[in-house]
Amino acid sequence: MITERHPVLAAALALAALLLAFIAAPALADPTFPPLTGRVVDDAHVLSAQTQADLTAKLADLEAKTGRQLVVVTLPSLQGYEIEDYGYQLGRAWGIGQKGQNNGVLFIVAPTEHKVRIEVGYGLEATITDALSSQILQDDVLPKFRSGDTEGGIVAGTDALIGQLSADPATAQANIAHASEADRPQGVPLGAIIGVIIFVIVISSLFRGMGGGGMGWLLPMMILSSGSRGGGGWGGGGWSGGGGFSGGGGSFGGGGASGSW
Repeated sequence: MITERHPVLAAALALAALLLAFIAAPALADPTFPPLTGRVVDDAHVLSAQTQADLTAKLADLEAKTGRQLVVVTLPSLQGYEIEDYGYQLGRAWGIGQKGQNNGVLFIVAPTEHKVRIEVGYGLEATITDALSSQILQDDVLPKFRSGDTEGGIVAGTDALIGQLSADPATAQANIAHASEADRPQGVPLGAIIGVIIFVIVISSLFRGMGGGGMGWLLPMMILSSGSRGGGGWGGGGWSGGGGFSGGGGSFGGGGASGSW
């Protein structure tokens, strides 16, 4: 997709979407979250009991060997939120990962809305980069989802994440380099750059007309520079769940990638 290859254009589109949402969208109620009942929270009921047991064993083994927490969650609804916003807040509420290390990851699937996301804690953003998260979704998860194999896609995505989280440093860096090279932009079209400049000028003028004075440029540029990433650190208090599992208070900053099918 063009937005994946040209980050400037993607940022402009994100800015437009944010401004339109701010102006036109009604306020959403605060999201509710399923309880953290274990390493696999199948709230959408798409996984068999055997698959849940198999995934739980793999995830427990990952934490025992590395100290890193990965939780798989399926959701019946995103409650009107974009999956990025919901996932960010879910990470805050559950606090997956250890406090201070922030070494947690959420693998979120909303099958009814055909959305999926890998949400990465602060401490793992250099290990599971945005580009690598996107590659895992595109190569391992979405093809199975598109063929109707939801369970298979969840298993494949979980296995890929476990592989990266448990890899030796050299292998992990090689995976990151490969994903970064595949995701490298091949140049931004001149028309896109001009469009971004015009868009910022127009929005700045609108804000000045609304009383922003000489600072009318500030808000759109702040939004543009932030792109689609969440801001600030959200620490979660460890939410104890069944089976002796709980989050450790890890923080999330919006790292990861999303996909749809």
